[in-house]
Amino acid sequence: MLFVFFSVQHSECNAAWIWTASFSPCAPAAHTTPGAAGTPAEEKNQREYKDFGHDEDKATHAKVDMAQIELKAEDLYDKDKVDLETVVLDDVFTLLQCTEEGLTEAESKRRLELFGPNRLGSKEQNAFLQFLGFMWNPLSWVMEGAALVAIALSNGGGRAPDWPDFVGIVLLLLTNSAIGFYEERNAGNAVKALMDSLAPKAKVRRDGKWSEIESTYLVPGDMVAFKIGDVVPANCRLTEAINVSIDQAALTGESLPQSKKAGDQCFWGSTCKQGEAEGVVISAGGNTFFGRAASLVGQDDDTTGHLQKILAQIGSFCLVSIGLFVLLEIIILYPRFHYSHRRGLDNILVLLIGGIPIAMPTVLSVTLAVGAQQLAKHKAIVTRITAIEELAGVTILCSDKTGTLTANKLTIDKELVKTYGPFSPQDVILLAAYASRTKNQYAIDQCVFGTLDDPTRTRAGIKLLDFKPFNPVDKRTEITYREESSGKLKRVTKGMTGIIIELCTRNKTKEVENQLEADVTEFASRDLRALAVAYEELNHDNFEGEGNGFELIGLLAIFDPPREDTKQTIDDTIALGVKVKMVTGDQLAIAKETGRRLGLGDHMYSAKVLKDGPPPGGKHMSLDEIIMDADGFAGVFPEHKYSMVKRLQGLGHLCAMTGDSANNAPALSRANVGIAVEGATDAARGAADIVLTEPGLATIVYAIRGSCQIFQRMRNYAIYACAVTIRIVVCFAVLAFAYQFDFPPFMVLIIALLNDGTIMTLSVDRVLPSNTPDAWDLAEIFAFAVAYGLYLTLSTIVLVIVILETDFFENKFGVALESERNANGRKDHNDRQLHTIVYRLPPSRHDLAGTYLYHLFARLLHGASLERLAWCLCRCLAYLVHHCRIRQLGLH
Repeated sequence: MLFVFFSVQHSECNAAWIWTASFSPCAPAAHTTPGAAGTPAEEKNQREYKDFGHDEDKATHAKVDMAQIELKAEDLYDKDKVDLETVVLDDVFTLLQCTEEGLTEAESKRRLELFGPNRLGSKEQNAFLQFLGFMWNPLSWVMEGAALVAIALSNGGGRAPDWPDFVGIVLLLLTNSAIGFYEERNAGNAVKALMDSLAPKAKVRRDGKWSEIESTYLVPGDMVAFKIGDVVPANCRLTEAINVSIDQAALTGESLPQSKKAGDQCFWGSTCKQGEAEGVVISAGGNTFFGRAASLVGQDDDTTGHLQKILAQIGSFCLVSIGLFVLLEIIILYPRFHYSHRRGLDNILVLLIGGIPIAMPTVLSVTLAVGAQQLAKHKAIVTRITAIEELAGVTILCSDKTGTLTANKLTIDKELVKTYGPFSPQDVILLAAYASRTKNQYAIDQCVFGTLDDPTRTRAGIKLLDFKPFNPVDKRTEITYREESSGKLKRVTKGMTGIIIELCTRNKTKEVENQLEADVTEFASRDLRALAVAYEELNHDNFEGEGNGFELIGLLAIFDPPREDTKQTIDDTIALGVKVKMVTGDQLAIAKETGRRLGLGDHMYSAKVLKDGPPPGGKHMSLDEIIMDADGFAGVFPEHKYSMVKRLQGLGHLCAMTGDSANNAPALSRANVGIAVEGATDAARGAADIVLTEPGLATIVYAIRGSCQIFQRMRNYAIYACAVTIRIVVCFAVLAFAYQFDFPPFMVLIIALLNDGTIMTLSVDRVLPSNTPDAWDLAEIFAFAVAYGLYLTLSTIVLVIVILETDFFENKFGVALESERNANGRKDHNDRQLHTIVYRLPPSRHDLAGTYLYHLFARLLHGASLERLAWCLCRCLAYLVHHCRIRQLGLH
């Protein structure tokens, strides 16, 4: 055998460590701690770490033939030199220079400096590119094209290029981008700060003691532990595995969870579906399987999807409307009225600049970003921003029971312990404690321990031989132990009554079954969960062998109180038009009692219905009818929750799902909006779109109401933007056709700049949320927009007709146009004073927005009495521009 000595050399100049190993053929192999002194240096024959001999006992892993090795730290990630995924486990510890006692704190800090943090490379968007992104959309492209038209095609008729219009358009684009960038950046920073507080944790052993740290600080050589529901914190080789099953479908494409044993590798980002394990970290961050995959593909752009399609259709409506009237102007103005090249372009620019809702992408993007920031202030972190829009349309909310509707703070009533056979209530509680974890406990294990008179002596008098932790499939725990006083092997299991009674083969009489059913029903009628305990002896020394058969020995009554705000939350959710359905793994009787207490109703079904369909002779003809009619389902497994959500979506519903545990993760991911409650496992948080960070469910109601408000802001602005487009293109086109009315494009630019500065505050408009789920009805939006737009158009045209065709203003107010009447006695329709009709644009736009809009000063000062101050300022500035007569800018 080989005796291994190794030392660590640290070079300050190149920050590289060199692992050196030398061997003696006369001593047994042993792990030493990092930094241990080595033997006197011998002449080293350096070679590449490529050729492995295979150990017959461990055919799946390579045995390293290490005579003498010198490796740099970076070699650990070079598989041509070191492949920590395939070498035998002992060599992993040798190469990483660590032990199962873990690294020291000092050593871990040095390795953190060398290897870097355990996270993916930063994917933060470049600030400059984010700013330019607000100018990269179809509406902006048309406006940018208008700028080029102003500077390139307008050079004619003896006049210089239209620099004012070009500069004005560019300024308009930059203003919209600056506002959008500022708001979105602020909202993003607020959400990021809360997300950082939810950084994944990892259980790690350092200095021989287990503690919990952020997984970001894990380094190669760390000893980590994880259990069901945890996300594997880094690539590791397992040193201990108890019934471990890992879901790595998102990484490898394997559809089923994979069983793992000691020596196997687990990938960072995979989820522990069953069991518990310990392992040694072999790679972290960008050097993991997940990190390498992430570096090869870009992350999905969250701005694409349902909302983006809606915006595209609204934008198309506006562009088609503008394009139609631009085409009509080209057809009519040039041939019919013989417009000059430059004069016709000015009229076309008026339609393009005034008609395009250039601020729409920015306003809607900022509305969502600010909405996410507002939700974050109420401890709801939005991980997918478009989920806000989808939450407003949710019609059904499916909720897990334990840990979501209830507090998952379990207690056992000693007075209600039921016994079967020659066991006392104290014996039943003690044996149940045997079958519980002593550390890193689940809620049920904690409450069993808390029932003991002296929890510190839980395993006194027995020797643990094997322990099977809880998993969502078996729904029980099991311990095999040797009783020290008698030397006998015994086994105890605890879990769901239906599961445990099926295991029992000894003393299982009809009388016992009837009594068990009666006891479970009694517990359920009092909203108590039943925990069954069974026991058997092994008549041999093989602790993995079968025993003489389990015997039911007792039933524990567990109370899981609802959260204080659960009933109010359910009532408020139902009042918003969202139907709530409970899905739980508990017995049907408990589900019904809980439903009655919380106001959900007791029309519950067993999960068996989801598999077998409606019972013969029932009132429901199909499974879909049952799902829609039910208040909830009991005894469900993760696949039932997933299929239920999928079926509801297939029926045309937008479905939300709430939960806290790993068995809810598939349904959370499948739902339109997944909501992970406070204290949820890493797997649940990773699958959710919204993560709650404080106890209670009231935030869910706030999130629904908030999303409905955000939806109303977006809908109102969509109507406003389309109506203004209709008003501009129809009004100015008709005036051009009827009166050959010419209007300076730069004037429209000024109005657009003044208007967009105030309309951006729509993102914090005080709107009332609807009392029912929202949905985009584009036909309704376009109909309202056309009606409003034509009304405003008609009012402007009537005003022009009154000015030009009558003497109303001269007779009533003594106001007349400056130009003289022409030979036909008609007023000059292009009189400079007549251009003041454009000042109807900002007031009429703001009047159209009406209650939709709380402008800039109302936002800053939070005073409803000032909501029109920005409107008045906009109007005053518009008149000021006219009276200043800035002739050099072509305003006359």
